[in-house]
Amino acid sequence: MARRARAARGRSVTGKPDAPFIRRVLPQINILDEEQIAALEAQVDWIFEEVGVAFRDDPEALRIWRDAGARLEGDLVRADAAFVRSLCSKAPREFRQLARNREKTVTIGGANQVFAPVYGSPFVRDLEGGRRYGDMDSFEKLVKLTYMHPYLHHGGFVTCEPCDVPVSKRHLDMLFAHMTLSDKPHLGAITEMGRAEDSVAMAEIVFGRSVMEHECVIMGNVNTNSPLLVDKVVSEAVRVYCGRGQGIVVAPFILSGAMGPVSTAASICQAMAEAMMVCAFSQLVRQGAPFVLGNFLSSMSLKSGAPTFGMPEPLVSNYAIGQLARRAGLPLLCGGSLTASKIEDAQAAYESVDSMHSTMLAGANFVLHAAGWLEGGLCTGFEKLIMDADRLGSYQKVLGGGLDTSNEAFARDAYGEVGPGGHFLGSAHTMRNYQTAFYEPRLSDSENVESWEEGGSKDMRQRAFERWQTMLGEYQPPAMDEATREELEAFVARRKEDLPDAWY
Repeated sequence: MARRARAARGRSVTGKPDAPFIRRVLPQINILDEEQIAALEAQVDWIFEEVGVAFRDDPEALRIWRDAGARLEGDLVRADAAFVRSLCSKAPREFRQLARNREKTVTIGGANQVFAPVYGSPFVRDLEGGRRYGDMDSFEKLVKLTYMHPYLHHGGFVTCEPCDVPVSKRHLDMLFAHMTLSDKPHLGAITEMGRAEDSVAMAEIVFGRSVMEHECVIMGNVNTNSPLLVDKVVSEAVRVYCGRGQGIVVAPFILSGAMGPVSTAASICQAMAEAMMVCAFSQLVRQGAPFVLGNFLSSMSLKSGAPTFGMPEPLVSNYAIGQLARRAGLPLLCGGSLTASKIEDAQAAYESVDSMHSTMLAGANFVLHAAGWLEGGLCTGFEKLIMDADRLGSYQKVLGGGLDTSNEAFARDAYGEVGPGGHFLGSAHTMRNYQTAFYEPRLSDSENVESWEEGGSKDMRQRAFERWQTMLGEYQPPAMDEATREELEAFVARRKEDLPDAWY
């Protein structure tokens, strides 16, 4: 039986996940009592009405707010709290994002959870190549690995920055890679309005205009410019994506003590206010457009200014914002396996698991950075991606499995077969269920020390390195309609001709 289990662990994963997303059974943790909720929501409402949020460098955004009756002072927008909350209530509590392969379509919101990899790192690292700037080759490898791993449900977008391609054009190559090397859902570009428009146009080639009129097939992921500033990157992305009925993810990125007050409660309220003001704006652009409220609160070293991860304050913020987001009726994003460590060491493990565990229990519906994050987000680790994703399978079982109380689970026939003082290893019940009874992490080595030494005394980093190398060797691209692929290629070529090379 042990040999069979080892053989199963040795088989490669495929692009078909155990499930396209997690339908959670485990309840979310609610840490706030009614008095705390009332105090926090009153602070959020005070920010809406008295402090305001600036919408900068986008006259059209200000026009939309003005026409809706908001109070404007320059680019500062204030609005009645009841009005903001009523607008937010028009965003769907849950929605689907279609995948090119419909079997991998995800549902975001409600009691569902979706895991996506690290986002936005300019550097990559692996055991063989060390730390280096991301490039298109690394980006494509990471897209393939995400596609192949069963516990990553969503492709994200900027799994690393391909720094060898001009900024003005790299979004086209990145989108083409996601659309052809994988068939899981993914995000689009947001850094400039034309890049967002290219993303929606390429999604239309893949899915068709009629589908996009009724379904979310692509989303943008943006950060407010905390404190209390929505720049045109955000508002233009909202106008492009939500204007076509597509989704937007908005995450204030607040280091408490820098972009927000040093107190966790104040930063939580600021994050809620910033995100909900953008949600309200998205519903003014198009009522019913999908919206995900993001939380990315982090503590920092007040000695050096460096962000810290896996610390108790941001973990508590996950729980609190999870509770507030559910009361607001909005799907929640939290980030995942976060660490300040430079390599996959004990610090990375401790910080990542604490961060991810709170993300899971807080009820995050869409989890960016679920795998691969190193160095405070500056670096994507190939080994870290595989190690983190291996643990996501455990979370998936905890969240979605519940406790089986069927007749088979009570194993009454086994007690008739095995007497007092016997063992169940060879019983019929064990033989029927041993392959699915326990989650077996692919990378953990639970054998005796002699077997470990015989296999080369490899640590988990080395096993993860070998694992992703094997996966890439076995990669097969998902099928794609040739006419669709040719249309995508023609669009990319045409847009690259139109765009000058620019590195900003």
